[in-house]
Amino acid sequence: MKGNILELKDEEQIIDVFKALGSEPRMKIIEVLQNEDMNLNQISQYIDMPASSVTVNIKKLEEAGLIETEYKPGNHGSQKICSLNYDKILINLPGSRDLKDKNLIETSMPIGNYKDFEVTPTCGLASEKGVIGELDDVKSFLNPNHTHAQILWFGSGYIKYVFPNDLPKGSQASKLELSMEICSETSDYDEDWPSDISIWINGVEIGVWTSPGDFGEKRGILNPDWWYFDQTQHGLLKIWKVTEEGTYIDGNKISDVNLADINIEENDFIEVKIGVKKDARNVGGVNLFGRKFGNYKQDIMLRYRYNFNKK
Repeated sequence: MKGNILELKDEEQIIDVFKALGSEPRMKIIEVLQNEDMNLNQISQYIDMPASSVTVNIKKLEEAGLIETEYKPGNHGSQKICSLNYDKILINLPGSRDLKDKNLIETSMPIGNYKDFEVTPTCGLASEKGVIGELDDVKSFLNPNHTHAQILWFGSGYIKYVFPNDLPKGSQASKLELSMEICSETSDYDEDWPSDISIWINGVEIGVWTSPGDFGEKRGILNPDWWYFDQTQHGLLKIWKVTEEGTYIDGNKISDVNLADINIEENDFIEVKIGVKKDARNVGGVNLFGRKFGNYKQDIMLRYRYNFNKK
């Protein structure tokens, strides 16, 4: 599970998940599965409920996508093992957002559409169809097909993207938000592999986030069938916000770098660099995921709100 977030956007899906959660027995099942995967008999004992009732409630949670089950060999034949898919739920409430988003600009950047890079092995790229170039060969990042990448990884260095700056004339940014699915990188994978990942905007380092690991124990929801089972599978969805007061990640302040420091209004572009410095305390690499890999159907998203300057 390791910090997986279920993002609900579709109204029908929101209703299905709410219905699944609207039950005290099902909430108890989720609670006991937070710590470890269990079979039906174990769950029945923990929550003091007949196994037949547990089976019915497990099915409801599985239909809502909150848990998954699989059969594994047991002492007396196969047993059904239940595990949680997520430990957080992010809900985008339905309804018109035209008024709220009037002064909002959003740009989705495919992870393969970088403009510059400097990386060290382990490194590589892959599209949903296969590996691009050769594994652990830096020259693969120059392969013309790099624009089709849906996952890319490197041990240290950086990858740089250039977003268009579409601020209207006479306006000023009031908040900038950057989100992506990301994690550490090592050979194969290692759930306990910290990496100090830095983000720079317009050449200014806005802060460092320490990724806890390179996640490969549970297969990524969006990964194509050909992707290797013994490699990185998914990352964490992280959100950086730069405001007038400072920079935040998932709502927690990580630096005093603010909007004035990154000078959004001065150029026709916004440069975003993602990397691990060679002198970082934890040089644990980077994995980036596109909309067809990992657990989240999105590319790198840049959003910024703006206000018009008062005369």
